[in-house]
Amino acid sequence: MSLSLSALSALALTVLPAMATAAERPIVVELFTSQGCSSCPPANAFLNDMARERPDVLPLAFHVTYWDRLGWKDPFSLEAATARQAKYGHRFGDGSYTPEMVIDGSVGLVGSHVQEVNAAIDRAKRERKPVAEVNLSRVGGNILIKVGPGNGSGRLLLVGFDHEHTTKIGRGENGGRSLTEVNVVRSVRPIADWSGEALQLNERFPDGEDAAVIIERVDGHIVGAARLARGSS
Repeated sequence: MSLSLSALSALALTVLPAMATAAERPIVVELFTSQGCSSCPPANAFLNDMARERPDVLPLAFHVTYWDRLGWKDPFSLEAATARQAKYGHRFGDGSYTPEMVIDGSVGLVGSHVQEVNAAIDRAKRERKPVAEVNLSRVGGNILIKVGPGNGSGRLLLVGFDHEHTTKIGRGENGGRSLTEVNVVRSVRPIADWSGEALQLNERFPDGEDAAVIIERVDGHIVGAARLARGSS
């Protein structure tokens, strides 16, 4: 029995594993937030919805430290998050504020302004250019990172994050509330520079339940990203 070319192609799609191309890499959405900020819960809820409903986006919640002295110490606040936002604030010229969402390292917006954020994500998807494929796999207590050859250069950041936390807030502006937050960043560190050639790294698994790798240019714009596939061992 013979099969047409179209039938063979359809059969191949059913048996070959799916592989995202560099052009399909997720748009990185960084929310700078704090449990001590009363205007942050709507932005947190928006990010939660992204994480659950949008595979085209890599949403990450960076909890900053500068609210910790104002009545409630956020248990997930990180100095690295505060420093990262400060760099964005200097580049964008708008300082540091919460809730702020940064889209692909290119623009900062009020995190609860849903329409503006969605428009910025759509714009980032249209402007996204293929750079290199990034593949991650967990090997014991390490993470294997493979970056393919491509055009451009950048710095690789390894991000560790937890899937979900619900916290009962005891004091401060959100005192008495219970906040559910997803993709809570627990660690972020630079691990290597990428210059366009294929690169393979074997790194200690970061603090957190899950992991992602971001490639950012020297100007801070994000040009590559991937997260560890769910169920990876």
